[in-house]
Amino acid sequence: MRSWDIFCAVVDNYGDIGVSWRLARQLAAERSLRVRLWVDDLAPLAQISPDVDPQLELQQAQGVELRWWRAPFPQVEPADVVVEAFACNPPASYIAAMAARLPKPVWINLEYLSAESWVLGCHGLPSPHPSLPLVKYFYFPGFTAGTGGLLAERGLAQARARFQGSREEQTRFWNEIGLAEPAAGELQVSLFCYPHEGIAGLLRAWETGSGPVRCLVPEGTATQALSAFFGDERIVAGAQLRRGKLQACVFPFLDQDHYDRLLWACDLNLVRGEDSFVRAQWAARPLLWQIYPQQEGAHGPKLQAFLQLYCRELPPAGAASASALWEAWNQGDAARVEFAWPGWCEHRAEFEAHARRWAAQLPATGDLANNLALFCENLLK
Repeated sequence: MRSWDIFCAVVDNYGDIGVSWRLARQLAAERSLRVRLWVDDLAPLAQISPDVDPQLELQQAQGVELRWWRAPFPQVEPADVVVEAFACNPPASYIAAMAARLPKPVWINLEYLSAESWVLGCHGLPSPHPSLPLVKYFYFPGFTAGTGGLLAERGLAQARARFQGSREEQTRFWNEIGLAEPAAGELQVSLFCYPHEGIAGLLRAWETGSGPVRCLVPEGTATQALSAFFGDERIVAGAQLRRGKLQACVFPFLDQDHYDRLLWACDLNLVRGEDSFVRAQWAARPLLWQIYPQQEGAHGPKLQAFLQLYCRELPPAGAASASALWEAWNQGDAARVEFAWPGWCEHRAEFEAHARRWAAQLPATGDLANNLALFCENLLK
């Protein structure tokens, strides 16, 4: 049985660890691999996987050996495959042990997801270490052939279709997270975002819009914006706030499986970073992505590259409407967000049909975990 070590340094609270945890679980469950996941901060993982104890140095969870990555790093035998998630750089002592190991491990830098064209030329490229007998390979997730694809566990599309077609499953879900079932004609919106000024624009648009909106917010996600809008300084789980046609419901942070169901149950999903962004696409529902902001606007071309790919099969008016809202949202421009919202409502039916088509064509590239496993197995031969 092949062994894998995956290293994750938590930077974006839930994005980096969310991707690493899904990858580790899928490799263990579907490829029968011995997977050891090294994480430098277990607290965020415990929030999205409650069976994890954030204080334990070593534990087993969902088929994965989970290790707390901290100094001094223990002396361990490197695995057959070593994955550093998002260039997090394994400890120097571990890299030295990799260089001494025979045969040498396959070393993967799992890169961030991007729709930019240059990814195709860099996916799978080797990079020899400057001083050690090691080679690192750059592996890029992506949306098209020639990339590593997206994370998607076996049976995901079938589980989503079953949930979205079952009133019983949906009722059970709403009960499990402590919320009432949606009212007839009420737009269900999940809100998971980084703090920014644009939130106020959407809240104002929903307050005065043409129909009722229920905004579903994980605790701690948009607390400051909700407090300012509703004039309530203590926004905690269980809060249900009303103003005009808007109701905001705050609930405890969900584990990954329940969060998937939230995305499946909503009419529009506002997501951020990478993990929730990918899961929103698999939900086959309209989405609004907030890309992780980088210095000097380096995230701008990445956002535009995805928008061009995502919107290319939309009618021109719908594509323009989607782009206007996405760009205003990512710029944090509350006035422009509020102005762009009616356009989204006008084209809602187009966006719903498009989201279903988009999700249906994503599997054509294969899924990231199995693509990566095959890539590494070929290098190990």
